[in-house]
Order: sequence, then C-alpha cells, then structure tokens
Amino acid sequence: MCRLAAYIGPQIPLENIITAPKHSLLSQSKDACESKVSTNGDGFGIAWYGAEPEPGLYRDCLPAWADENLISLCRLVQSRLFIAHVRASTTGATMRANCHPFVYQNWSFAHNGQIGGFREMQRPLERLLSDDLYQTRQGSTDSELFFLLLLQYGLLSSVDVAFGKVIGLLENMRKKMSITSPLRIAVVIANGKGLFGLRYASDQYSPTLYLSRELDNGGVSIASEPLDSNRENWSLIAPSCLVEVRGDGVVDERVVTLS
Repeated sequence: MCRLAAYIGPQIPLENIITAPKHSLLSQSKDACESKVSTNGDGFGIAWYGAEPEPGLYRDCLPAWADENLISLCRLVQSRLFIAHVRASTTGATMRANCHPFVYQNWSFAHNGQIGGFREMQRPLERLLSDDLYQTRQGSTDSELFFLLLLQYGLLSSVDVAFGKVIGLLENMRKKMSITSPLRIAVVIANGKGLFGLRYASDQYSPTLYLSRELDNGGVSIASEPLDSNRENWSLIAPSCLVEVRGDGVVDERVVTLS
C-alpha cells in the first residue's frame, strides 16, 4: 500500500510535510506504520501549485530515500497547496509514468489502495474513456485509470458527482463480473484552489486517511499516517466521506452518494 500526504494553507516549504516531520512522508517510505507493507520504495512524486493554474510535477521511479535532489528541492520550493506520494506497487511496472501524482490541466491526483479485479475490469473501463482522455494515459496503473474515469464522469464540474458515479460504476462492474476482491481507495485530489480527500471500501477496511489543522502555520494537512508523534493533532476521515478543504482553511465533510 502506498503512502500520501497533502497540504493547503499559507505558503510553506515542501519539507515541512514531506521530509522534516518526525514521521514525514520520506520516513514513511522506509518505515510506514499503518500499511500492509512498511517499505514504499517503488517511486515517488510531488505536485505543487504556484503562480500558474497548472501544478509543477516532479516524479521518479527511484525510492524517495535514494533521490539526492529531494531534500534540497523540498527545502527550497514553497507552496500553498501540494500533494506528495510514495509508491508500493500493486499494478503496473516500476517506472516514472506509473508514479503518482497524476496531473491533468489544473488537477492533481494521488491514490492509495486497489481496484479489486482490475485486470478483468481494465479493458471495459478503458472503453468508457473519450479518445482524448484515453490518449493522455501514460502508464498502466489502476490509479491513473481511476483518475481518468473521474475526469470522464464530470470531475471538472463536480467532485462529489464524479466520485459517486465512478465508485458506483466500479461496484456495479464488480458485481456483474462476480469479482470478490474488494475495492479499497484513499484519494487526495487538488484543483489549485481546494484540496479533497476521500476514503472508501467495499468492505470494512478502508485505507487510512487523517486530517490535521495543527501541524503547520494554520494550514490543513491530509496524510495516510500522522506526520508527528502527537496523534491528538489528527482525526481519521470517516469511510465514504469526502472532505473538502478550501484555501481559507474551511473544512466541509459530506457523504458520497453512489449512482
């Protein structure tokens, strides 16, 4: 299982989330505590927002701890909104195109979990994409396809509707194809103005996703695991709950309705 972390709020160095905390995302790449595997060494990536609508993107298939540039980049680059991810692969080869985050226009997306029965579902799911969206597909992961399906089903207009439609689609397809492997997802997604987090599972084992208002400079952080040792600073996002954090720090939580 992968690990992810995201931030929105006053501008801060990326290191305040990714490399500096006691249990930073970099630390989790080597020693995760709330994952099936403790090591997440199949690549990493960061998407961050600056003056332009489209985010900057830095990804590599090296383990995060093996990239000599990461600590320096995180120390010097500052952002008001960013998403970071360390990968433990379940589908797709270890290559840069399969590393998160995935970016489309002003949107960035990172995922932890799996689409159960993905190999059986992959071709019918890909057929649902428009030609334009299909041609943007660079890798072979279930995560990237999930992001493209969100775009296909209205992400640019409504995050809530897109998640409801795509999760409903996946659940219906699993049933029709008699797939017993569960759908388990934890997602962070950003559009340059807001940050969204979602947990969902077709069984009772949703991947973890925490939210904190206490970690840094009045901003809001979302992460697979608490980034510091004070767990009272972190609240677990409820399953099937979409959390939206605006740039002014207002947090809105709502249940995703499947359609």
